[in-house]
Amino acid sequence: MSLKSYIVPSAVILFGIAWVGVSTARDKEPLRMDHAHSHSHSHQVVVQGDWCMEAEPDRSRGWYCEVREIEFSPGDINGIDAGPNGGIEVTGWGDNSVLVLARVQGKARSDGDARDLVEEVRIESGGITLRARGPRTQRRESWSVSYRVSVPHRYDLDLSTVNGGISVTDVNGHIEFSATNGGVSLVEVGGDVRGRTTNGGLKIQLSGDRWDGEGLDVRTTNGGITMILPEEFNAQLESGTTHGGISIDFPVTVSGRIERRLITQLGSGGPLVRAITTNGGVRITKR
Repeated sequence: MSLKSYIVPSAVILFGIAWVGVSTARDKEPLRMDHAHSHSHSHQVVVQGDWCMEAEPDRSRGWYCEVREIEFSPGDINGIDAGPNGGIEVTGWGDNSVLVLARVQGKARSDGDARDLVEEVRIESGGITLRARGPRTQRRESWSVSYRVSVPHRYDLDLSTVNGGISVTDVNGHIEFSATNGGVSLVEVGGDVRGRTTNGGLKIQLSGDRWDGEGLDVRTTNGGITMILPEEFNAQLESGTTHGGISIDFPVTVSGRIERRLITQLGSGGPLVRAITTNGGVRITKR
């Protein structure tokens, strides 16, 4: 499959969202810009196709994909709702702005029909929550929007998915998340972090010598938990499972065998770090 990059005149950018689409090799039409709409925030064209190529489209149907870039001021948005289909990846960075990349995909009977679906998808920021609105679909048609978001290192987040995972890296703040079908990854996070997934595992990787903030309280119903902590980490640690085992690489003092529930102090203690599952194993390892 060959990718095409499109150069969009700067005058188009000044009047709203501009984007680059990537489709199957047999779609050779030039990108149409007539569906750009005005928005109060800064927008730029995205000249890349790598993220679209990661989608691995179903070759039995037509497919179209494009990436839209939207920039916000800090505080303009804190929430992202990726339902009904799509995941969320959030990474902290040094800029004092919020940059959103939205990958919009459509699947239909032909590439042209898939492109028409994508053109009807609108990404709205009503209030402080970003979400997508799209057309009603017929049999063997679907559309989805996934997000890659860069935010300041200290930032509050409220993230929600239905069919898609959630990843947060290097962000400290009041962070809440909810996923139905998808795993959750939390790497180098801090603050007051709470959330749960129903069908998916939890991966937690921390740094430093203690939790920076109020604490961590996360849960999954169907999925395992992997927690990776520095060797000299200090915390009040709690984990457990109803159907599964627990293994831990740290020396701990507990009464009896570690089977279903673990409550212990690591080092000199600290804020509560809690991760619970119902159906799945728990593994706590050293970095």
